[in-house]
Amino acid sequence: MKLETIVKLLEATQHHIPSKNLEIHFGSASDLMSDVLAYMPGGNNIVLITGLLTQQVIRTAALMDITAVVFTRGKVPTEEIINAAKRQKIAVLSTTLTKYASCGKLYCAGLKSVDGYQTERM
Repeated sequence: MKLETIVKLLEATQHHIPSKNLEIHFGSASDLMSDVLAYMPGGNNIVLITGLLTQQVIRTAALMDITAVVFTRGKVPTEEIINAAKRQKIAVLSTTLTKYASCGKLYCAGLKSVDGYQTERM
């Protein structure tokens, strides 16, 4: 799925997009960066959806080679967070949607979970 599709589905604000052709294959959601480090497979083409608005999210995303981060519930990243993402070439978006709604919209549009799980769409 193209990042621009995610922007449209989530009605997201784009704070930093390092490349117009970013491709996202998997998604995950967590507010616990320790869970991201412990349970998420590393790899490119992943979007992380979170309500945690700290620079630690970008540090974790960089360690795990995550392509994009979406902040939920209308939380707007600070310049410090955006600049850290720019240095790491991580896309940063924000949406007014909840984490649950964001995940649901992306899942229904065909984005797989990082564990590869996807059921048949009804």
